[in-house]
Amino acid sequence: MTQSSTTHHYQKLTQHFQKISHFEHLSALGDWDQATMMPSGGSEARGAAMAELAGHIHELKTADFLEEILGLAADEQLNTEQVANLREMQYQYFQANIVPVSLVQSKTQLAYQCEHAWRVQRKNNDWQGFKPNLEALITLVKEEAQIRAQAQGLSPYDALLNKFEPGMTTARLETVFGSLKSWLPGLITQVQAEQSSEKPFSIPSFSTANQEALGRDVMGFLGFDFNQGRLDISSHPFCGGVPGDIRLTTRYDEADFTQGLMGIVHETGHARYEQGLPKQWRGQPVGGHRSMAIHESQSLFCEMQLGRGNGFLTQIQPLIAEHLGSVLNADALTNIYTRVKPGLIRVDADEVTYPCHVLLRFEAEKGLIDGSLQVANLPEFWAENMKSLLGVDTTGDYQNGCMQDIHWAVGELGYFPSYTLGAMYAAQFRYAIEKSLGSVDTLVAQGKIHAVFDWLEHNIWSKGCLLSTDDLVKQATGETLNPEYFKRHLEQRYLK
Repeated sequence: MTQSSTTHHYQKLTQHFQKISHFEHLSALGDWDQATMMPSGGSEARGAAMAELAGHIHELKTADFLEEILGLAADEQLNTEQVANLREMQYQYFQANIVPVSLVQSKTQLAYQCEHAWRVQRKNNDWQGFKPNLEALITLVKEEAQIRAQAQGLSPYDALLNKFEPGMTTARLETVFGSLKSWLPGLITQVQAEQSSEKPFSIPSFSTANQEALGRDVMGFLGFDFNQGRLDISSHPFCGGVPGDIRLTTRYDEADFTQGLMGIVHETGHARYEQGLPKQWRGQPVGGHRSMAIHESQSLFCEMQLGRGNGFLTQIQPLIAEHLGSVLNADALTNIYTRVKPGLIRVDADEVTYPCHVLLRFEAEKGLIDGSLQVANLPEFWAENMKSLLGVDTTGDYQNGCMQDIHWAVGELGYFPSYTLGAMYAAQFRYAIEKSLGSVDTLVAQGKIHAVFDWLEHNIWSKGCLLSTDDLVKQATGETLNPEYFKRHLEQRYLK
């Protein structure tokens, strides 16, 4: 008896999920085009089309025959990887069946309208214009959260977390973040005191065209495959598309090239992960990324563990000199990229103060979902917490306050914790690499960055969704999430 005849139902499932993958590919390109090239007048038509496509994908994931065939496939003779793929199929089917298609379409269309309006409203600091859009979207998000919670026996916010971090709970995050909050403010104060005597370097202005040329060369140094991806500009940097067709975006500030450059390094980390996922499983659920925290760990590994290290900056300094003619040497770049200064904007924050931005959003999201925080009161909540966490004032500054992120404008709550979890995983992976290969910074300085990426490809990228997050991290590092590595990393880099 052949393999195919003993796995008939499983093979039918793989064909069906391959079809879903193809439609998701087109959906991803629609998202990318909206953020980069779509004319402003196309918002309404695009929103309707994307809602229709989202509804179609939802119908494919909830097809009537799937429940029976998923059960039949479980009784077939599957190998370990096929069992893992079937598990991920079952998970996707369960998650898709929780939410009715009418809610999926309504939320998708409203999110497109809200995000499109947000782009202009944010520039104009127009909180009063944005508020009713956000209130309407949060109403749908709360409806979705309640439906998901009832189906899974979770709290509503836990149900949203599980969309991005399967198995993660509010209780576990409160423990991890509670510990972080106990020592991070003191570290910020200590580092700022140590750096107060250091004179910050001034940064010359450079054209967007020159910055883009530099960014492309740095992407090449990081191993990005331009045959399967491209770089564009958007108001909010992101990595989209699918593993064989990756779309990166960044934004440029001609007065400060360092932000756009490190944004590219960050998004290239996402892209390397996507391009490194197991090719033999492309289009199948098990071939996707494990969780958003693991995804963010790869971007933050590139940006923080590699990108802000002196070894990396020494390696790319000649590229900077070539494209910008900059007089900034590696030591000056290290000074710039390790400067700790509390600020308003999350995406521009240094790695020491960044978690405070996440702690604020975590508390805000919990309140928005359980009803203890109303959208109308969000600016005041934001200003109060930014003042207590980072000592900065956002009163009346909605553009650089509660309107700064795209996530809520598209109705995605539960994602922000993944950023700081990702930073913690990135530090843990670095120390695991150093146990076997030696100092990561030294390896990069010696031109051996490929050895670092080889470790990541073998231990993280090639695993796709074959393992749970905890099992993946334990297999790679010998233990599950241990936030102490993140604390050790910050102390080693920032305390003299």
